[in-house]
Amino acid sequence: MSSTLSGPRTWLSEDDCDLDGLRELVERDTDPADYPYAAAVERNVLLYDSGSLRAEVRTPEGRRNVQAELVRALADGPGIVVLKGAFPDRAVLDRATRVFDALIAEQRASGAVAGDHFAKPGANDRVWNALQKAALLDPEAFADYYANDILALVSLAWLGPGYQVTSQVNVVNPGGAAQTVHRDYHLGFLSNEVAAAYPAHVHRLSPVLTLQGAVAHCDMPVESGPTMYLPHSQKYEPGYLAWRLPEFHEYFEAHHVQLPLAAGDAVFFNPALFHAAGHNTSADIRRMANLLQVSSAFGRAMESVDREAVSNAVYPVLVARAAAGAGPEWLEAVVAASAEGYAFPTDLDSDPPVGGLAPASQADVVRLALREGWGVGRLRTALREAGERRSS
Repeated sequence: MSSTLSGPRTWLSEDDCDLDGLRELVERDTDPADYPYAAAVERNVLLYDSGSLRAEVRTPEGRRNVQAELVRALADGPGIVVLKGAFPDRAVLDRATRVFDALIAEQRASGAVAGDHFAKPGANDRVWNALQKAALLDPEAFADYYANDILALVSLAWLGPGYQVTSQVNVVNPGGAAQTVHRDYHLGFLSNEVAAAYPAHVHRLSPVLTLQGAVAHCDMPVESGPTMYLPHSQKYEPGYLAWRLPEFHEYFEAHHVQLPLAAGDAVFFNPALFHAAGHNTSADIRRMANLLQVSSAFGRAMESVDREAVSNAVYPVLVARAAAGAGPEWLEAVVAASAEGYAFPTDLDSDPPVGGLAPASQADVVRLALREGWGVGRLRTALREAGERRSS
């Protein structure tokens, strides 16, 4: 952790990104003695037998102990757990797979090409908001799939009650290129300049707001390109600023691990873990995974506010005060108080990222309007259209 004489640093910058600091954290062995419920440690990754876990969690004490170990593994251990046989009923998995295939076929037939945060549009088959789409297409298949006790066990352990599940189906076709190394949502989707504007305690907070997971919907040998991981890298505090830097990228390429998965296995990992989908070098494996992002219940405000209405009401005042000489700091403070400053949640089918990993926020639209001198009517139309794009 970066620190000063008086304690931890308040702010982080790229100057804090020291490769030796990362090496000190990740070049260690995961000790199986620290994780008595794990079935094995393979390449520093903890493997759990889901059948054994199901037996252990039948009592309240056993459930608590298992969940405590999962939290330690994700926070202070390797940052990744593989749950072998998370979906033991192959019929449930296969029915969900058919639903996902139908969604992909429908998407292709419509001519839509779903972009990917870290891969070229069209390289993979990706279905955004597959949770909602699957529920509407086949509610029974949805219910049987998401009734899975292992998914609930890990989600409750990391996030507590009231968590929110989202899902994106991703199929990497034969020849599909690897992703670049990255960290995930929230701070992982921001540019380094924006991420550095958040104080260090928010960098420490971001990983506990979400849980990343994936369910294998086919057998995934290494040649099919299962996700590459750098165990223990989630503990590197300035990692949200480091993963884009060339020396960290090169280190990841040289030291990542990949594990084969069987259909029905699930992987969960700390969103701050350095990771990237692998290169599918196989000739005939369509590597399908249901990517799960589970979010904390606390990631929302107490009151609902129609910020579009507030922005439209305040905009004429902003224009007038700007013309009268109000400075950028004054204008920015008002924009921040009135417009939605965050791009998510959104409908990524109709509101894809543009020029980065996130689409424009409502506040971005208001700022653009001020810079370009839009009239009230143009802003009202732009905000309404942006709101429509965000709605599923």
